[in-house]
Amino acid sequence: MQTMEEFPEDAPIRARLEKLLLAGLPTEAEPRAYDLEMQQSVLTRLQKIPAEEIAERIAIAGFTLHPYAAEGIEEACETCMYFLSHRQFCALPELMLPVRPEWSCRLWRI
Repeated sequence: MQTMEEFPEDAPIRARLEKLLLAGLPTEAEPRAYDLEMQQSVLTRLQKIPAEEIAERIAIAGFTLHPYAAEGIEEACETCMYFLSHRQFCALPELMLPVRPEWSCRLWRI
């Protein structure tokens, strides 16, 4: 199994994402995509965005630098079913981005 250190190409992308979010990039953190209709809407929009358009993709996905708290549940990347902990990576096919465990997006799933 590969460790996080074995994916050096992720570091500059993760740093770029973090810089965009720290700079105040507006993202669509709400409404959350809890129901199937909202999930499909967000995923369809993401599918139309080229992979290299990272800022637009994280804006639509609603990324935040901190966990989202909803109904007593803390939604963080590290607790999402798409999070690859060994790589700190979001494996949702429409995103496929390096992330940090404490980040969150509106497509979070248990």
